[in-house]
Amino acid sequence: MQSQRSLPVLLASELSLPEPIDRESGQALPSDPEGGSPRARLHARSFRKVQKAAVTPYQALPIQGPLVSITHHLTPALPVVEPGSESRQDQDERVVKVIQDYQERLAERTKHHMGYPYNLDFDFSALEGLQKFSINNLGDPFIESNYGVHSREFEVGVLQWFARLWEIDQDDYWGYITNCGTEGNLHGILVGRENLPDGILYASHETHYSVFKAARMYRMDSAKVKTLKSGEMDYEHFRELVTANRARPAIVNVNCGTTVKGAVDDLDRVLAILQDCGYSEDRFYIHVDGALFGMMMPFIKKAPRVSFRKPIGSVSVSGHKFIGAPVPCGVVITRQKYVAALSNDVEYLNSRDATIMGSRNGHAPIYMWFTLTRKGYEGMRKDVERCLRNAHLLKSMLEEAGVTVMLNELSSTVVFERPKEEAFVRKWQLACEGAVAHVVVMPNIHIPMLEEFVQDLVSSRARHFTRAAMQVASAARAACSDDSDCEC
Repeated sequence: MQSQRSLPVLLASELSLPEPIDRESGQALPSDPEGGSPRARLHARSFRKVQKAAVTPYQALPIQGPLVSITHHLTPALPVVEPGSESRQDQDERVVKVIQDYQERLAERTKHHMGYPYNLDFDFSALEGLQKFSINNLGDPFIESNYGVHSREFEVGVLQWFARLWEIDQDDYWGYITNCGTEGNLHGILVGRENLPDGILYASHETHYSVFKAARMYRMDSAKVKTLKSGEMDYEHFRELVTANRARPAIVNVNCGTTVKGAVDDLDRVLAILQDCGYSEDRFYIHVDGALFGMMMPFIKKAPRVSFRKPIGSVSVSGHKFIGAPVPCGVVITRQKYVAALSNDVEYLNSRDATIMGSRNGHAPIYMWFTLTRKGYEGMRKDVERCLRNAHLLKSMLEEAGVTVMLNELSSTVVFERPKEEAFVRKWQLACEGAVAHVVVMPNIHIPMLEEFVQDLVSSRARHFTRAAMQVASAARAACSDDSDCEC
């Protein structure tokens, strides 16, 4: 009999999605959405109305297919209470109590945060005095506007740091601090579309959803590339697709760490395929989605290099992920020659603008500058080494516990069997897809936290399998009671 450790790893691409769960009963809904709870029937009818709605030329394309795997935990409201007969002191005390309770909840949730790639290990108390200022980096970060309460000097300093990391000369790049990784993807693909208006967007099945969101928003033709079991792009399928469409330019999204499995597409292989299929450099544009691993790979000696010395068009990363920040943020860098296609003078700002959002969070560049200045390249390298070491440790611990597990090379995303208890998933804030879940080991995840997580997971699995076994016995006992000749 095979040991648990030698069994093949089952990944989301090989398993059917679970049945949707009714939020009130916790039971699986039947395949016919009309047969579920009243709330489920309402969601199903609402979804069909959306599908039937006419799409005007000015709307984004609708998302196709029902959302069958989502458990909808509806968010309760915290009402805004109008000032009434209570005194100002009573009102202030009530508000302070609400904030204190919320802060305690945040602290508890931070202690049990394992499934999403956010570095929660930061301390920006030295910057608290900046909260009284409305810092807004309007327009182009390299050209000041008439609005003087900005942090452009911090923003440009951060961009210079990343330009050195990704090897592009100061006169050749343009970029800005985004509000999140998704905005970086939206911008990179928009730059590709504006420079190659007839281009087809190619991205793998396991690409972050924001890339296909961009295709819908910009009404671009797109093609999904199959993936390998690891989550990496299927290069032969990519070759087939670009060969079949060689009359049109190619806009290619290359993943530097996929969302669920942490897989890294081989940039050099993608470039070689494009060259083999007859694409000159003026007929393709490559955007590298490096949301998490774009920050980590430059510090891993054996990792392939993401560099503008190669013919790529743009790179984006999230700032609140590996670096860590109290607000979502990110960085996108592209080539100066490409950004001219969407850059416009704005008299109102007395500046230029080529960003997605007009107003931009001026605090975010300061958070990033603060961390990068304190840690430097060497500090970031140490964080990367610790994350990879702890990811391999978690993999070994799960294997010893009999849990089927997978860890891609160069990745800190540990993929394993989806826990059976929904309460466990929510407690540890796990990201799940199909029959798998993952833990993304970040700088704030240390060995004691891994120990607590594994112990809790083992207990959860034991509870589930014990319940399942007792249900079998209960069914047998019920069948036996109906048979007068049976001796149970």
